[in-house]
Amino acid sequence: MSRFRFDLLLLLVLALQLSPALSDLIISKLDRRIDLTSQIVRVTMTLKVENTGHDPVSEVSFTFPEHQANNLALLVAVSTEGKGKNRGAATNLAIGVKQPNDSPPSLVWYAASLPKELGKGESLNMDVLAVFTHSLRPFPEKITQAEPQLLLFQDSAHFTSPYNVKVQSLTVKLPSGNVESYTKLEKTKFSGSEIKYGPFENLPALSYSPVIIHFPSNKPFAIAKELVREIEISHWGNVQVTEHYSIIHGGAQSTGEFSRLDFQARPEVRGASAFRHLIAMLPPRAHSIYYRDAIGNISTSNIHSDSSKTLVEIEPRYPMFGGWKTSFTIGYGLPLHDYLFQSGRNRFLNITFGSPLFDVLVENLTLKVVLPEGSKDIYSSVPFPVKQSQETKFSHLDIAGRPTVVIEKVNVVPEHNQYFQVHYKFSNISLLTEPLMLIFGFFSLFVACIIYMHADLTISKSSSSYLAKLQWDEVQGTIQQLQDIINRCLLIHDKLEASLRELSRTGDVQACKAVRKSADSLLKDLSKELKPLLALLQSSPQAAHILPKVEDLVMKERDLQEKILLKHTTVVDSYEKKSMSRDAENRVAAIQQKISALKQEVDDLLDFVEDI
Repeated sequence: MSRFRFDLLLLLVLALQLSPALSDLIISKLDRRIDLTSQIVRVTMTLKVENTGHDPVSEVSFTFPEHQANNLALLVAVSTEGKGKNRGAATNLAIGVKQPNDSPPSLVWYAASLPKELGKGESLNMDVLAVFTHSLRPFPEKITQAEPQLLLFQDSAHFTSPYNVKVQSLTVKLPSGNVESYTKLEKTKFSGSEIKYGPFENLPALSYSPVIIHFPSNKPFAIAKELVREIEISHWGNVQVTEHYSIIHGGAQSTGEFSRLDFQARPEVRGASAFRHLIAMLPPRAHSIYYRDAIGNISTSNIHSDSSKTLVEIEPRYPMFGGWKTSFTIGYGLPLHDYLFQSGRNRFLNITFGSPLFDVLVENLTLKVVLPEGSKDIYSSVPFPVKQSQETKFSHLDIAGRPTVVIEKVNVVPEHNQYFQVHYKFSNISLLTEPLMLIFGFFSLFVACIIYMHADLTISKSSSSYLAKLQWDEVQGTIQQLQDIINRCLLIHDKLEASLRELSRTGDVQACKAVRKSADSLLKDLSKELKPLLALLQSSPQAAHILPKVEDLVMKERDLQEKILLKHTTVVDSYEKKSMSRDAENRVAAIQQKISALKQEVDDLLDFVEDI
């Protein structure tokens, strides 16, 4: 209330200082309507302006206290002439800040330029829309999960016009018929969900009558602290839109513990102040829609589409109470021919500016329009003031990068979701750049493969390193052959052991002798094959470091061969005599111990050779 008393005193002083030029205009009738049904406050005014002075007037001024002007997101005005059936077409008026020299900064002045001067005795009808953000204050500022959210709104029952007003009225639209308290003036009426003040007659310029309304509202207080919206154009038939949101519930802060059980049991009572979903209205032919966050894809979303729109119901992973935050990404594709238009080399994108989410306030919006590589003479046309710049984005198969138009704006409301244009020049020949790069790349790869397969890339055959490599390859081949011979010898050893087991089962001495005869012949042949291989290794300097192991392997295999043959002879002789003395059994057992030890040594040496 102290702020209101200060503003009232200030306005009374200013009213005495108004210039005669301003006093030439009067407002014969002013109807103001304030909509408080969402977090964004919308004020619509219908007024009739008359020129009672002698000089023509080219502009109409509007004033707002500084604390309101700081939260003013949008101010638009249209004018019409005549009334009833004779009423002309509406004309949009250019509006800008125009602060008088003698006005303090606590009062902000806006001037609307008229399409033509308003002469003496002439009148003009105007419709004005002012959209404010952060004008509703939670009171109390902190509530528990079970408490409803109460909001406080402060304004004046009299519009702070710099002109005298003959008749004016105010209607405040609330979310429901419930209200905690409201200022009652002499002419006040509360009906349904509306509070009406006035009509008030013959009010002086800058008249001020503070009103305060305290009312419940559980409408979503979704505020996008930051939104990065990227629109990427591909001349191959698609416009890809990606939107990164950082959302906070900007209402009364939630205090105390959160009970998921209570919320699920009675969400309308134990979570009345929270919002559980957001609605995005996308173009009718949107496709490839996705909704995800840092964790991954979020499946709790629904899509409803018809010929005029595509509605996406977005449900965060948890209910959003006051002060709670979430971040997510929405992406979708649009058909190129619906939004990109061409005339020769000149092209322009025509697409909406703001967020597609219903009644979401965007505090900081960064819009990036990524154009195809090779675009030139770029400029954009936005129907309201914004900050613009350009940067370059690199993507796949880019050489110089893709030019990107960057548009930034604060306090973006749904009324900003208007069409804007980005103009640029682009040659159709540039469309062939990427396909030609792919063709050239694959062609170069195939040519390189052909050259590699047919070119002789070996080192000179007369060099010492090449000769050393040849010698080492020969050594490796010899060792491989030697290893194969040893393995074949070991297979023969296994057959001899198997013949002894068969002898103990059947007693067929002749069959066992036949196996022995065959084994002797095979082992003799393998021994002959082994000699030249050993000689080759002994003569090669490349095999000097492995020759001792190879010779040891050959020697151990021969020892193993002798022991197995000795065991075979002893057992067969005993079977021929049809008796085995204790001395023979002891000799066979001792031979078997040596055979087991030699087998282990041979296996270890073979592992070493295999590693080589």
